[in-house]
Amino acid sequence: MASEETRTMTPPTARSAAAHDARKPGGAATRAWTMRLLVLGIVLSALNLRPAITSLGALLEEVRDGLGMSGSVAGLLTSVPPLCFAVFGVMAPRLARRFGAGAVVCAGMAAIATGLLIRPYAGGTGGFLAGSALALMGIAVSNVLMPVIVKHWFPDRVGSMTGLYSMALALGTALAAAVTVPLTDTLGGSWQTGLALWAGLAVAAVLPWLPFVRGRATPPGAEEEAAGATRTRGPASPSASAEHARVEAPRLPASAEHAGVEAPRLRMVRSRTAWALAVFFGLQATAAYITMGWMAQIFRDAGVPAGTAGLLLAVTMVMGVPLAFVIPRLATRLPHQGPIVIALGVCGLAGYAGLYLAPAAGAWAWAVLLGVANCAFPLALTMVGMRARTGPGVARLSAFAQSTGYLISIPGPLLVGVLYQHSGGWGLPIALMSALMVPQMVVGFLAGRDRTVEDEAAR
Repeated sequence: MASEETRTMTPPTARSAAAHDARKPGGAATRAWTMRLLVLGIVLSALNLRPAITSLGALLEEVRDGLGMSGSVAGLLTSVPPLCFAVFGVMAPRLARRFGAGAVVCAGMAAIATGLLIRPYAGGTGGFLAGSALALMGIAVSNVLMPVIVKHWFPDRVGSMTGLYSMALALGTALAAAVTVPLTDTLGGSWQTGLALWAGLAVAAVLPWLPFVRGRATPPGAEEEAAGATRTRGPASPSASAEHARVEAPRLPASAEHAGVEAPRLRMVRSRTAWALAVFFGLQATAAYITMGWMAQIFRDAGVPAGTAGLLLAVTMVMGVPLAFVIPRLATRLPHQGPIVIALGVCGLAGYAGLYLAPAAGAWAWAVLLGVANCAFPLALTMVGMRARTGPGVARLSAFAQSTGYLISIPGPLLVGVLYQHSGGWGLPIALMSALMVPQMVVGFLAGRDRTVEDEAAR
């Protein structure tokens, strides 16, 4: 089991870090503050990874009217997030190797703040798309690097830290959905102001990462660990067993700032597990972005007031707050994560059926069910950390799964917009959403098997 493997791997790293701190004056206190600052940075960053999208979903009708968008163009707008995540996410490991993961995430938060501030006032649909793309570029690189940072700095707490990160992400998503409309009304009713105010949260997220930019900080003991490994370990034998690799892996430098420098020569396209995880990631992202972009509009078209529709979207998003903490911890304790995938998929199918049959009458129940189904995202992030043994392997798998997955998810929101405009209702779009849930359950079940990409993709 992955959790057992993590427990086996952790003690040498912990002992090395403790020894390093004991020999360094003030080292224990410095390490404690560094870790607290890092946790704060992770939480604030996660809070900023979805408000750019859900705040737009809550005000999509006002934005469409203000910019003169058709339903198809609005569908294109809701497809921009996965497109940007696919294009820019693949660059994240290379940027991290060159500039350091801390610097990249810090720059990502600054890009989010700038994009959110300028897009409502850029003028026209083209300027709005450009500002959105800038913000989404920052989100994309942070999306990819967060699992890497968690794996390197918290190797013994992958499940709990992924849960904390996912919980903060869900909270930010829900908060933007719930309060954007009321805040917009309070501030005068301008949709431009309602969208731009989220730039302030991104500015706050820049600050905790500044020390990691200047110092290119590494986990205490990482450099000493690497030096010791170099002195005591010779070249690896081609016949070394997988068990030996698992024991040796923690002795690699554990710095997220240098993720991939000592990366094994992996070809992710040769790994069936990597492909299954990428497709699972893509299909759950399709469902998530359709939900974030269109669910409020589905309820509004069914006669639900705009403010209530925003609250329903917030309920869907806020379900990820407790479940995003529970599901990763549960997943790391299971040898196979397939049963969790199936349970989440069944909730999604039930929610879509409710949206089709009685969208207004059972609105709160459907919002809860779809919120449970959306917790496939923290499960996918957890499986990224579990399907690779080493930090560099996680970096490569994270980039491959997320970039490929977001490419897969691009057509979904756009197709929903086209079907909605040309059919005049939500029957066909909801049928599409339901149909996509079936292959999501299949590939998620395959991705949940207990194996690692290093065994499948090593050259």
